Amino acid sequence: MQDQDPINPLGARYPRIDKPPFPGAVRPNLTNYAETRAHFSWDDARSNLQGLPDGRGLNIAHEAVDRHVLDGRGEHIALRWIGREGARREFSYAALSAETSRFANALAGLGVAAGDPVFLLMGRIPELYIAALGALKQRCVVCPLFSAFGPEPLTTRLALGGVKVLVTTASLYRRKIAPLRASLPTLRNVIVVEDETVEKAAGVIAWPALLAGQSAVFEIPDTDPEDRALLHFTSGTTGKPKGVLHVHAAVITHHMTGFHALDLHPGDVFWCTADPGWVTGTSYGIIAPLTHGVTNVVVEAEFDAESWYRILQEEAVTVWYTAPTAIRMMMKLGAEAVRRHALPHLRFMSSVGEPLNPEAVVWSREAFGRPFHDNWWQTETGGIMIANYAALPIKPGSMGLPLPGIEASVVRRLPSGELEHLDTPMDEGELVLRRGWPSMMRD
Repeated sequence: MQDQDPINPLGARYPRIDKPPFPGAVRPNLTNYAETRAHFSWDDARSNLQGLPDGRGLNIAHEAVDRHVLDGRGEHIALRWIGREGARREFSYAALSAETSRFANALAGLGVAAGDPVFLLMGRIPELYIAALGALKQRCVVCPLFSAFGPEPLTTRLALGGVKVLVTTASLYRRKIAPLRASLPTLRNVIVVEDETVEKAAGVIAWPALLAGQSAVFEIPDTDPEDRALLHFTSGTTGKPKGVLHVHAAVITHHMTGFHALDLHPGDVFWCTADPGWVTGTSYGIIAPLTHGVTNVVVEAEFDAESWYRILQEEAVTVWYTAPTAIRMMMKLGAEAVRRHALPHLRFMSSVGEPLNPEAVVWSREAFGRPFHDNWWQTETGGIMIANYAALPIKPGSMGLPLPGIEASVVRRLPSGELEHLDTPMDEGELVLRRGWPSMMRD
């Protein structure tokens, strides 16, 4: 059912999309927005996580992996990887716990200490996810890099981050890192994931040899929620990229927003198409889904609409998080290309990265039988701040409502320097957020 919203200037062309109270067999996590906001507290959100045993703190990797093993869900599939050429690998939560512990032990054996920066330069392969979570167990600062970066953006980020350890592939090392070694004096160890010969160089280690014989048991040291955990960089479109630091407490936001904004349930099969080299691919391609104990689908290949539709069908994806650019490319192929695939499991679709135009929302409802839900956040916020929700109406072209615990407003700066809060529809101003959520940047 659709009703025109009187305050939506696009309403004549793009009526509000209303939904049944509980669309589908799975009850949405957020059904009463006002009540949820009124009773929300960050302390309660923290209580939904386990924390390290014996009250030893809060560690992202424990919440994403080990706690599911302790809770008896170790055999549930955590990571389902689909390679570029069709290869497949699966890791249960127990297997992922073991592999990440081996990597954490390997780092400790190399003398890599808490707070040391560990950079990851790989495509979407399992070793990237193992390395990220293993380094978080060792309380290192993890920084995934986009594997398509050229020499200048790589050098800038590696130097600004004071890289000490880099995990990459042999091919990327030869083509992109070896020529830069002289300009990276802090880089002590390069770990290449393939078991193949690389040029003899100081500190170049093969992943298989490094992990061979490492224990699959690793006790995560005491982790203060304010310990540094993740380093991301802004895109640098308006100047030199800037490092944005997040702490282990950010997992509280990742988990809460996965629950409310992405509507994740433990039995879901989730697919985030973003590369971990960008903040979305880390916060929602690694951390949030795993904290919810879902099966996280990882696809190595880049965008191809027909392949994507086939993956949605064959993997029985229930929750899908992608980008407006991909949606608009799918629109060009038409709705009929979607309808050739049976997608009865697909329950919720969401989008982030840039504004989602209203035409895309309307088209997705026609093509998929359900709309994409836009949301908004930034590298600096660490997690979703404003979203459209599974059980609530959508105004096509709107990014939605603030998450529980997030106070947002539109303001205009007066000549005096004071801020005037705007509440008249279509008034233009600046979006501001009240500080205080756990994934807010620390540096």
